[in-house]
Amino acid sequence: MEAFKTLIWIVNIFSSLAIIVLVLMQHGKGADAGASFGGSGSAQGVFGSAGNANFLSRMTAISAMIFFASCLALGYVNSNSGKKSGLDFSTVKQTTTTPSSTTETPIPQAASGAK
Repeated sequence: MEAFKTLIWIVNIFSSLAIIVLVLMQHGKGADAGASFGGSGSAQGVFGSAGNANFLSRMTAISAMIFFASCLALGYVNSNSGKKSGLDFSTVKQTTTTPSSTTETPIPQAASGAK
């Protein structure tokens, strides 16, 4: 089971690094905002439809799906593991306290003179 967890961790790390690299390599939509407004007179180039997705955007989407799937798999494997980790509250004994036999007199509060 530990080898399976390690394999999922490796897939998770590589997919996260791939997402970082692919996002940094992509050309932003707002990079040519000045040329779009000045040259064509229309905002379709900046704010318009995405059109055909290129290779980098498709690879980013695939890497994101792999990353999310590996995160869910890690959560599932760790929640259903045979060994208990963390605090186990089922073994904690609950004790009830009884009032002590000594009586304490309350300390009177001093009246404040400021009004």
